[in-house]
Amino acid sequence: MQRLHEVYTAHSKKVNKIEQIKELNTPMSVYANLKILCENGYENLKDEESKYFLKCFGLFDKGEGEFMIRVRIPAGQLSIEQALSIGRISKEFGNDYIDITTRQQIELRFIKFENLYEVITSLDLAGLTSFQTGIDNFRNIVTSSYDGLSEDSLIECMPIIEELQEIFLKKEEWIGVLPRKFNAAILGTQTNDCNIFGHDCCFILAKKGETLGFNLYLGGRVGMQAEDSGLFVKPEDVKEVFLSVISLFKEFGFRDNRNKNRLHFLIEAVGMDAFREAIIQTCKAKLQSSGELLLAHEHKIPSDGIAKLKGDKSALIFNIPSGIFCGSDLLEAAKTALAYNAELRLSIEQSFYIVAHDADMAKIKQSGIYQKYAKFQNPYFVHQIACAGTATCAFGVIFSKPDAIEMAEFLQQEVPLEDAKVRMYWSACPKGCGIHGIADIGFEGCKAKDVNGETYLGVHILLGGKASKEAQEARVIYKAVPLSEARYTVKKIMLMYKYEREVGESFECFESRVLSNLDNEALVEKIEMY
Repeated sequence: MQRLHEVYTAHSKKVNKIEQIKELNTPMSVYANLKILCENGYENLKDEESKYFLKCFGLFDKGEGEFMIRVRIPAGQLSIEQALSIGRISKEFGNDYIDITTRQQIELRFIKFENLYEVITSLDLAGLTSFQTGIDNFRNIVTSSYDGLSEDSLIECMPIIEELQEIFLKKEEWIGVLPRKFNAAILGTQTNDCNIFGHDCCFILAKKGETLGFNLYLGGRVGMQAEDSGLFVKPEDVKEVFLSVISLFKEFGFRDNRNKNRLHFLIEAVGMDAFREAIIQTCKAKLQSSGELLLAHEHKIPSDGIAKLKGDKSALIFNIPSGIFCGSDLLEAAKTALAYNAELRLSIEQSFYIVAHDADMAKIKQSGIYQKYAKFQNPYFVHQIACAGTATCAFGVIFSKPDAIEMAEFLQQEVPLEDAKVRMYWSACPKGCGIHGIADIGFEGCKAKDVNGETYLGVHILLGGKASKEAQEARVIYKAVPLSEARYTVKKIMLMYKYEREVGESFECFESRVLSNLDNEALVEKIEMY
């Protein structure tokens, strides 16, 4: 604790503009007045209300009286009733548009300001909330889409997530008070399908002696994977450890430069050893040193889209290109699931599963809603992510979602693959909301110039991200490639993968075996041979 106090005392006490806004009001005061705000009209909305306080409740002002609402879906587990509610809201108030996000959530767009209160009320009646899904709050806690269902799901995490939410969700003392956003994840399966190393606070399946639990990793963010804290946490102690971590972050986290206010920077300043000791001193639970990580399998969806689970159940993937979905189709998916006593699970790769009995899978695959998306059951869409892009995000440089879809369609036509896995993740800017840094092939939006010096929309192309048994950031191989040329560059990469991979080998394994020992110049030379 002494080191934390020393660093905090020595750090700049200058606060950023958001911290100054926080002093003007309290989030709950603004929320309590939401109905009146909506009745008074968009033109009377104060800047601080839209820039900070409404964001604390997942309400994002997109200008001209339109809002995006981010709906919290714990662990991505969406009940049929909730899916029906979201579908109806999307159709009635949101232009029948839905985005599925990389935190297993749903975003509703094009919601008119005057309808905010009615929409929020409808979500609440369905047991849903948008609370604390934006700005300096606890974002949705993610886990495996197969949590509690797969053979390698050794600890069911949904009950633990519910315990963690009891600490902060809708609790006034925790709304909007953190120095910066806080992402958490917990994985109880041996398959990492939730980017487990990429969060501020990560509980990762491990074993200490004969005891199952979690190793605690801390400090992940865009461009930086979380580090082992050196602590092993029993399932019953996760809540106490989480409380210690967030309390330390709340008290000692930096509040000056928002680009350097995440938990990573506090740990970097004090050192992991000192932060670990602070956790031990403040936590009520007795903690042990790290155990053995149990990540053992690579997440790979079978070519037929059906993942076998425990007992007589399976999960059927519905690949949603770039996460662009709609209320009408969510309603159809929910009705289909209801007809077969099935359930819905969202994935971090912006798609979803219907989990049902094996005997019903053939019928579900014949349903109209599955047939609509069956054409996307190919390697270029199965593991695809794309952020919002310029269409709805002020930070975006490229459109992102349509770019990702066009690339996938082009590659499927030019380099069809079978029994393959390649993760293509797109971010429209360096902020990295499309988590391109851990992709097999990552794309970061930028401005590029052609041979004549003309400026075009382009991408940096990255290779070599790891997200299975280990975490590794991808490296930039091609800088500022115009989008019109990028497809041909990636075509060469995929031809290389197609003809040099071993049978059934994923791109991640192929890269480790064939490409990782090549420097950038040698790698580009190899790619250009195709």
